[in-house]
Amino acid sequence: MVVLGVAAHPDDLDFSASGTFAKWVKEGASCYYLICTDGCKGSDDPKMTEQKLIALRKAEQRTAAKILGIKEVFFLNHKDTQLVADLTLKKEIVRLIRKVKPDIVVTLDPTFVYSVERGFINHTDHRAAGLAALDAVFPLARDRLTFKELEKEALSPYKVSTLYLTNFDHPTEIIDISDTLELKLQALEAHTTQISKQALERVKKWNRILGKKRGYKYAEGFVKLTLPA
Repeated sequence: MVVLGVAAHPDDLDFSASGTFAKWVKEGASCYYLICTDGCKGSDDPKMTEQKLIALRKAEQRTAAKILGIKEVFFLNHKDTQLVADLTLKKEIVRLIRKVKPDIVVTLDPTFVYSVERGFINHTDHRAAGLAALDAVFPLARDRLTFKELEKEALSPYKVSTLYLTNFDHPTEIIDISDTLELKLQALEAHTTQISKQALERVKKWNRILGKKRGYKYAEGFVKLTLPA
């Protein structure tokens, strides 16, 4: 099994789905991350510069991926906070889909705009990355006449069979990560410019709440779409 995660920033997939990725890796899957932005805005440190933060966050993501067993992390380097689900971004995602040929694509649910329950507004980049990934999966990666120039790179049309959208509030698929929660927390701790003890506790709390819905100790939630062959 091959799995591709598509997200906006370094740490997005580790917050939302890394327990599941670690579980799949343990089961023998080959997993990849695609990060769409450079993460250059995510710091309140007055001494931090954009270029320094970009380098730090890439290194953090690679460290986290190594902990989880992710085979490779790809970076698109779009500007943080300025991600747009345009044809440029969609083509970049299509290119990687056709390259790694994932059975499963995991991305952020673009319909998740805010959560009243958690007092949370979803980042604009998260929504853009999720929407672009959806469009890349269907119909763009599938259709031969879309981005036909990619055939010159030996990248033929490809059909993804399953899509997982990260979704805490209204999941249709809840995956037991009780055995991989510690790997998830270690991966998150690798994001030293982003993570705090309070954030780690919130993550454990959310995963515990989801787990209770299925009788698991800890779980992650998704909307799962099985696509026609």
